[in-house]
Amino acid sequence: MSQDILINWSPQETRVAVVEQGAVQEVHMERTLERGLVGNIYLGKVSRVLPGMQSAFIDIGLDRAAFLHVADLMPNIAARHATPRTAAGVGKPGEGKGEGEGGSNIKVLAPDPVQPIERQIFEGQALMVQVLKDPLGTKGARLTAQISIAGRLLVFLPQDDHIGVSQKIPHAQRESLRTRVGRLAAEGGGGFILRTNAEDATDEELSDDIAYLRKTWQKIRDGAARKPPASVLHQDLSLMQRVLRDLVSADTASIQVDSREQYDLLREYASEFMPDTEGKLEHYSGERPIFDLFNIDEDIARALSRRVDLKSGGYLVIDQTEALTTVDVNTGGYVGARNFDDTVFRTNLEAAQAIARQLRLRNLGGIIIVDFIDMNRDEHREAVLAEFRKQLGRDRVKTMIGGFSQLGLVEMTRKRTRESLAHVLCEPCGACTGKGIVKTARSVCYDILREILREARAFNPLEFRVIASSAVIELFLDEESQHLAGLSDFIGKPISLQAEGSMTQEQYDIVLL
Repeated sequence: MSQDILINWSPQETRVAVVEQGAVQEVHMERTLERGLVGNIYLGKVSRVLPGMQSAFIDIGLDRAAFLHVADLMPNIAARHATPRTAAGVGKPGEGKGEGEGGSNIKVLAPDPVQPIERQIFEGQALMVQVLKDPLGTKGARLTAQISIAGRLLVFLPQDDHIGVSQKIPHAQRESLRTRVGRLAAEGGGGFILRTNAEDATDEELSDDIAYLRKTWQKIRDGAARKPPASVLHQDLSLMQRVLRDLVSADTASIQVDSREQYDLLREYASEFMPDTEGKLEHYSGERPIFDLFNIDEDIARALSRRVDLKSGGYLVIDQTEALTTVDVNTGGYVGARNFDDTVFRTNLEAAQAIARQLRLRNLGGIIIVDFIDMNRDEHREAVLAEFRKQLGRDRVKTMIGGFSQLGLVEMTRKRTRESLAHVLCEPCGACTGKGIVKTARSVCYDILREILREARAFNPLEFRVIASSAVIELFLDEESQHLAGLSDFIGKPISLQAEGSMTQEQYDIVLL
């Protein structure tokens, strides 16, 4: 199915939308201030070696020196750094690393160094390092000299010769995958770790990723040879670059970028690393904002709502919790079919298509429970399940789906790849602290009355003053005025009221004067 990729760039944020048949299917976002340093590779300069802590401080050009522990050095690293201009990882590969899930910030374990850190590195030495943890507060970044470069399917370990497989890939497939990568990567050196999404990859896809990673490593080595210490050698890919690497396929008709400057940069990157995608790049110069072409901002706004209306009149209710996501299908006002069974069947068919799209658009992962409307006929259930599987098959993220349970629920899982759209754009409500509900103003009034009575028994002030939200104070002045006056008479103290606009409905203070 043909798809278009739209890229909306601004200095503060990059947004990407994947559009199929005029409808947005996926949204990806990256904010400039939230991009970390993890995965970046630098040519650092050893500024201080601390034998007592078996660590060193490395100048990588940031405000604070970064921290490198001896455990994060490659074995026999000193032998590979005869001169201050030599960078780590250019010489003989290390050995003995383990397997694990790939990522640009992966730490590959190596044997403990035989020599202490002061015999491996020295002050003023140039050293190729990679950021493991971002700077935090007064602490500098945490570094490693064990370089790893993440691709779409593989993680490249240029200092190693080991081939590992993600433990999330079924055990029965690991050996065959290891053999395939070993055959494809036989020439050129270096080790690889197969990421989880490489489970169903073809040889062509794996070969393309291997070629991309080795080309990236060669560019890093070239930079290390000519750049001065405290220079950036490699930055983790931006969202636009990851679009070319991860999202573009044979079905992609165009990649439209609304910034001329970013279009030129992306074209330069594509011509060097992914020439097959260069011809699909287009610069969008229209007067309308690029996302307005397909009403993408409206779809994003609707994707933050619990309710999703269907064209037939039915609707979905989607609730995302800590443990799982639930989707409830309702007929709503749909009465278009000849009988109730047909109404239910047609609503469920439309819902199956809408749910699959919403999972991609909202990027919902983990356990998902779908409550279709109960169907009496087996052929209807099978048809709805077949349509649901068909729509989920278009998802680039791995999904697993079961049949209808005894309770009529469909259980499925979708691999978590990144934060959901709601987690990226939203934060817990300050009024309800994420509960989704608040106490009624009347309930808060009664809480206040009980608290005043409790305080009156423990203290003897001249007056009680209630500071609360406008809704609570208005209720005290109107419907609850008799109860407030009765309590004042009972405790023998005046009670004054003060509205505070900054308070939420559940917040209040009782001041003893």
